[in-house]
Amino acid sequence: MPAPPRQILFGVAYYPEYHQSERVNLDLDLMADADITVIRVGESVWSTWEPREGVFDLEWLERVLDAAHERGIKVILGTPTYAVPPWLQTAHPEIAGERRTGEKIAWGARQEVDYSHPAFRYYAERVIRRIVARYAAHPAVIGYQVDNEPGLELLHNHGVFTKFVRWLKERYGDVDTLNREWGLTYWSHRIADWSELWRPDGNTFPQYDLAWRRFQALITTDFISWQADIVREYARDDQFVTTCLQYPRRGVDDRTVFENLDITSGNPYYGMQDRLAHGKELSQLNYWTTTGVAGLFRQADRLYSSKQGRYLITETNAQAIDAAESNHPPYPGQLRQAALAFVSRGAAMIEYWHWHTLPYGAETYWGGVLPHSLVPGRVYREVAEIGAQFAALGDALDGFVPDADVAVLWSTPSRYAMQFMPPFSLDGRADDESYEHIVDAFHRGILDAGGQSRILHVEQAAALGAAELVARFPVLVAAGAYVLTDAQIDVLRDYARLGGHLVLGPRTAYADHEARARVQVAPPGLADAAGVSYEEFSNLETALPVSLEGAAAGASASGRLWVDGLRPDTAEVVARYHHPRFGDFAAVTESVWGSGRITVVGTVPDPALAADLARRLLAPVRTPFGAVPEAVTISSGVAGSGRRYWFVFNWSGDAAAWSMPADVLDAVSGERVSAGAELALTAWDVRVFAQTEEEGA
Repeated sequence: MPAPPRQILFGVAYYPEYHQSERVNLDLDLMADADITVIRVGESVWSTWEPREGVFDLEWLERVLDAAHERGIKVILGTPTYAVPPWLQTAHPEIAGERRTGEKIAWGARQEVDYSHPAFRYYAERVIRRIVARYAAHPAVIGYQVDNEPGLELLHNHGVFTKFVRWLKERYGDVDTLNREWGLTYWSHRIADWSELWRPDGNTFPQYDLAWRRFQALITTDFISWQADIVREYARDDQFVTTCLQYPRRGVDDRTVFENLDITSGNPYYGMQDRLAHGKELSQLNYWTTTGVAGLFRQADRLYSSKQGRYLITETNAQAIDAAESNHPPYPGQLRQAALAFVSRGAAMIEYWHWHTLPYGAETYWGGVLPHSLVPGRVYREVAEIGAQFAALGDALDGFVPDADVAVLWSTPSRYAMQFMPPFSLDGRADDESYEHIVDAFHRGILDAGGQSRILHVEQAAALGAAELVARFPVLVAAGAYVLTDAQIDVLRDYARLGGHLVLGPRTAYADHEARARVQVAPPGLADAAGVSYEEFSNLETALPVSLEGAAAGASASGRLWVDGLRPDTAEVVARYHHPRFGDFAAVTESVWGSGRITVVGTVPDPALAADLARRLLAPVRTPFGAVPEAVTISSGVAGSGRRYWFVFNWSGDAAAWSMPADVLDAVSGERVSAGAELALTAWDVRVFAQTEEEGA
């Protein structure tokens, strides 16, 4: 399997075919001047590769690859299967995807097809083979991106449903088992034959929906793996195969989709301007972006989680993103902050979408590195500064592994289940980001307390086993892990018993592997170990003040969205609500279990409460930088050389300065910053430091 690049790759998605005039050499010269080292090409233009059925034009890209190679710029070649050409849509309308049974997705956008359909697969395979066979030997090509952001749609086509029923037969064996496991006695839904299974459009059973969502993810995983296997028939041994994910997509499981790929790639977009300001609480712009510094880091940690290793960013913000009414370009310095935030959490490549802002199409106002004028401006100059810093770092970060004080569990089945039956509401409607709200609250608290997280899929944690989890992670957070198997619950129990500190949050373990509410005292399978139980739970329409033992005097902390009515047995109460009814319950408890401890948090903590809780959980976080100003955060990790690196961020429009208590090296300039010297960061600044040679040795 090809290894991640030794040096951080830095680049753009590049579409010379979108230009209205010839400027390949000019573009690539500008890229070389900005220390851009990689471009992504070819994934969006099937109708250029194959303008008419069976008529291929493969030569137009050669001059781009040749020119890139001459300048030392590497290339990731994409397969164009996510954007179907009009001739194929016209010749085979049966390949259109269906959002509801019989309701075809209208043509005119992208990703409108049922990519499990045999006719689509036939044409897709043909164009993939032609492109990859033509360019696999080109020395500029270092890897392949198959498709682009798969999993946009949940496909309701007849063929998909037929495959789903076959999958259910293999999984359950007979209808009696299905009736029992899904509880189909309810509302007279028992079936006597597989032909009686209703379509998913009107389904109200969470058990059915969870199976349907799991199957949709399998379709996506199969499609991407199928493409990867075709590409590998032609690829050189030193070329990697990946795809790029938009992680919030509903039809994908990031862990499984990357199992047959060489490296993780993804497209994290984030709110800029004051959405990266410390202390500002602003809403998300849309479901596929995050807001806040913690949101940015959560995206980075999610990318690392897919394969528990370094990853590539194939798209991220350059200027304004999204539609014409959403214009929020970054403040000066924020592009560099975000790029190094991703690197500090394991990114081996930063690539912007895209090189030049388009004069036409749906993404006319989605800003590239160059503006509409194509004249290099402020963003180009900032990108060039980042490129120069990456060039100065060289291969120093080869083999980099980000530090982790806490492991935070991620459960894709729980996310699916909470999208179908959300526990929270937003503006009077069910909030299908309920799962993310729970996990993000705990993840943010760790960051605000000065710690760092490693996100682990539940399946990955179970594969490691309790003893290894204890050895690697002194604290393990299981919040919102609603759908768990008995074996996964046992891993959590054993983790604490063997010496780990387990943190349980709302909804964890409440349902079994079929999303059935467990017929047990809650938290199911963990109540005795945690020394606390609950039988009532309630939504919160307003935040509840919470007093946490040991929190700073006068600190304001609250629980939001949810209350589990925790009733301690042997557990110690460490936080209480201020409320005439909910004050009867504990907000947070803690107990000894075996050689470890279990903390139970019965609410979704607000940032203040989450940070206070994290400070109780974490060992003192010590760095060479001492006490830093409030808007400053530090991320760190260890390179393959054994040297530790720190990334120091000022998430503020105001400068920050403090006296250094220890010696460090500026990893970019190589200059020594001695103890007692003032360390200064300008507005929206970030600096990278390394252990001194004495410490590194």
